[in-house]
Amino acid sequence: QVQLVESGGGLVQPGGSLRLSCAASGSISRLNVMGWFRQAPGKERELVATITNNGGTNYATSVEGRFTVSRDNAKNMVYLQMNSLVPEDTAVYLCNFRSIPTMRTYWGQGTQVTVSS
Repeated sequence: QVQLVESGGGLVQPGGSLRLSCAASGSISRLNVMGWFRQAPGKERELVATITNNGGTNYATSVEGRFTVSRDNAKNMVYLQMNSLVPEDTAVYLCNFRSIPTMRTYWGQGTQVTVSS
């Protein structure tokens, strides 16, 4: 089992920035992919950004150039730096961990990000 705890959400004005953090604990396989998804009211969950254990990244087109995903393997942490936020970024942001050997996927509880003036 892997436990994920997110932090860093909140209310920000359009054009502002936020940094999300996610701490992973438990049975963490060395080979894994961590990342962020989001879900807005009435919409399906969508990928925001992922990063592999060796640093390979993948971004949704809508956030590329504005968001940066990073990780600290020693601390089992993944981060999402979000810049130039727009109202359409408003959603619950969920941390995700996927073990490569087992293909099991785990989710955090989510943190609310609201972009509004």
